[in-house]
Amino acid sequence: MHRLCALEDIEEPGSKGFSSTPKGPVFAVRFDGQVFVYANSCPHLGVNLEWQEDKFLDQEDRLIQCCMHGALFRIEDGECLAGPCVGDALTAIPHIVEDGVLFLQD
Repeated sequence: MHRLCALEDIEEPGSKGFSSTPKGPVFAVRFDGQVFVYANSCPHLGVNLEWQEDKFLDQEDRLIQCCMHGALFRIEDGECLAGPCVGDALTAIPHIVEDGVLFLQD
């Protein structure tokens, strides 16, 4: 397992990016009492999604938003709801939370 951070290091709702992991660049989102982890790569262009460090969510903190073309992704499953990649999805990364710490699974 690879330790990402303490869960309390991510606001709720909020997001945090991690550039150096065994899975490549990833980001975590806390939302509605859950944690979701995705590869930091837009399925349309392959670019990093954040528009500012650790900023992956739209202004309402309800959807993940791509900084390049504004595509919107559902937090719960990464499905693209609007933009040039509708129907595609972000790549989910297996993870667990143990004792308040977020880990990537092998």
